[in-house]
Amino acid sequence: MTRFAELCVTTNFSFLRGASHPEELVFAARDLGFAGAGVADRNTLAGAVRAHAAAKEAGVRLAVGARLVFRDGTPDILAYPKDRAAYGRLTKALTIGNRRAPKGECWLDLEDFLSCAEGQQAIVAPEIAAGAAPDERLREALRQARARCGEVWLAARFCFDGEDRRRLALLRAAAAETGARLIATTEPLFHAPGRRALADVLTCIREKTTLDSAGRRLAANAERCLKPPPEMARLYAQAPEAVEETGRFLEGVAFSLDDLSYNYPDETVAGRKDAQEALEDLTWKGAAERYPGGVPEKVRASLTRELKIVADLNYAAYFLTVADIVRFAREERNILCQGRGSAANSSVCYCLGITSVDPARFTLLFDRFVSSERNEPPDIDVDFEHERREEAIQYVYEKYGRHRAALAATLICYRGRSAIRDVAKVFGFSEDRIAALSKTQHWWSKAVTEEDLRKLGLD
Repeated sequence: MTRFAELCVTTNFSFLRGASHPEELVFAARDLGFAGAGVADRNTLAGAVRAHAAAKEAGVRLAVGARLVFRDGTPDILAYPKDRAAYGRLTKALTIGNRRAPKGECWLDLEDFLSCAEGQQAIVAPEIAAGAAPDERLREALRQARARCGEVWLAARFCFDGEDRRRLALLRAAAAETGARLIATTEPLFHAPGRRALADVLTCIREKTTLDSAGRRLAANAERCLKPPPEMARLYAQAPEAVEETGRFLEGVAFSLDDLSYNYPDETVAGRKDAQEALEDLTWKGAAERYPGGVPEKVRASLTRELKIVADLNYAAYFLTVADIVRFAREERNILCQGRGSAANSSVCYCLGITSVDPARFTLLFDRFVSSERNEPPDIDVDFEHERREEAIQYVYEKYGRHRAALAATLICYRGRSAIRDVAKVFGFSEDRIAALSKTQHWWSKAVTEEDLRKLGLD
């Protein structure tokens, strides 16, 4: 039985390039009998979380990485961290590339990869057109990557253009010359051949053209999909070691997103033993302020239980961090703020002043917020008045350092109407038809139906 892992997978998180969801690619890899898969989107790790969750469900071994696309003409390098420290170096390089570029772009140079190369397994993935040959830029990338990483792999993709045998021989020679290892791949953009049509549409949107005008910018075939291991062995019969190397590469990548965990700031207060003791002191002090007539027995029992769960799960520092930010906003700057969401189920949050709803009065359940059975960290949402929110953000930066605090980014995805408009443009629809078609969609709509098309005369 052929052991093969596809290590150059692109998902739809490579916007307007990948035509399949991470879940589709992972489950297809399982169904095809792959030894595993490697997901590496263009200058991002955004698709890794969904791929990781799908891999755990499907029982597929997953390598998490990023495809580094360089502005200086260097061939793409797929970087896969072997441990948590290497993952941190990779994310730092991506952050640098994003910060130096305009919004929506990432500017990377080969030196950025070399600075994070320690602990990475790297695949250099050149784009070699028909009639062309590996150039010195490719060889230099292979040499430098090998010098920094210890080993480097050279991707050999079948293009099905009649040049594959010649191209494979040239790549094999380049690998031998530079000490690289050849690795087999289809560099898939989608999980099955049927997605080629969608991939063409995405290409047209990216290139701002129509299907009729796209010409050679469209894929020549539907081969950039996942292929069964026996077929890969047949395609690479000229270089069987390229298929074997996929398994060897996968074995070397031990890093998993499960290795990541949040390290809470040290919120130990002077004169107290630890964060848990500090939290308990502040909680009971707050309880006395919330209930000046005496803490009700029901509340006392609830606080005792909650504090024990917090201690068992080691979350005390987190509660202290949030309480301190709220304290700063209210007491030092008089900024309006309010905790919300499931944190309102917590008597501890109420006594710390984070929330304003008494859970005991409304019989709210703490287990909806924190539970040892769920094994999920707490999530306390605090809203700050819009005009002064920046003051709270700057306080966090100043206290914890900009290298330890960050704003959460959201990944913008297509909504129904915007997707319809862009796809309709690809098909050359007139503006009035595009407007009419998009108006058939509402927030609850799942798709354009045949009835919608019939009403517009597009059936």
